[in-house]
Amino acid sequence: MNLEGKTVLVTGSTRGIGLAIAHAFDDTGARVILHGRSAPKAEVLGEFSEGTMAITADIADDASVKTALDGLFAEIEGIDILVNNAGIVNDKLTMGMKPADFAQVVNTNLNGTFNVTQPVFKKMLRARTGQIINMASVVGLMGNVGQANYAASKAGIVGLTKSLAKEGAMRGIRVNAIAPGMIVSDMTNALSDKVKNQVLEAVPLKRFGEATEIASTAVFLAQNDYITGQTITVDGGLYI
Repeated sequence: MNLEGKTVLVTGSTRGIGLAIAHAFDDTGARVILHGRSAPKAEVLGEFSEGTMAITADIADDASVKTALDGLFAEIEGIDILVNNAGIVNDKLTMGMKPADFAQVVNTNLNGTFNVTQPVFKKMLRARTGQIINMASVVGLMGNVGQANYAASKAGIVGLTKSLAKEGAMRGIRVNAIAPGMIVSDMTNALSDKVKNQVLEAVPLKRFGEATEIASTAVFLAQNDYITGQTITVDGGLYI
């Protein structure tokens, strides 16, 4: 399916995986809307095609999201493709995790995904078309030491994805999730060689993934009209 002329909102797209996803959709000819808690730098915005827009909002704050989307919908009719990528980590062993540490991650990753999705989903239902791609994680499928809050939030996104897919199918809306494994990022770059080697031992392909590999998966899902309700793992075999 040709994405030229489609409008794509990618949350958390001022850097990292989100930025790579935004670039991938821009390359298809789609109109991209960037999002961050703060405005993207001018040089970042300058890398995109003319007509690219940007919004700012704290996705964990439903009022902040409403203000941003109300302003956006005053300028454009709707969103054809929503990629819910924004999220945070706050890793700690459960025995030392405060309730606020758990709530912060769940509120941003899971509640934040809902806060953005609900108003966009309503417009898609009225238009009888649309696609939503949610960013889950292999951690949400298999758990991980020191990431109970993150795992819970991402497992919730998998369940949310399946429910939205069932609700949206009758109106022609597809909803899928991507579950990345270990992807090259500022976080992985900061790991010691010892820790990197330990992580790689668990990955059958023996390498970290690239943000572009997550981005190409998002574009693939957007272009395939017969995939919905699925969680696609992009993890080098980690979850086998």
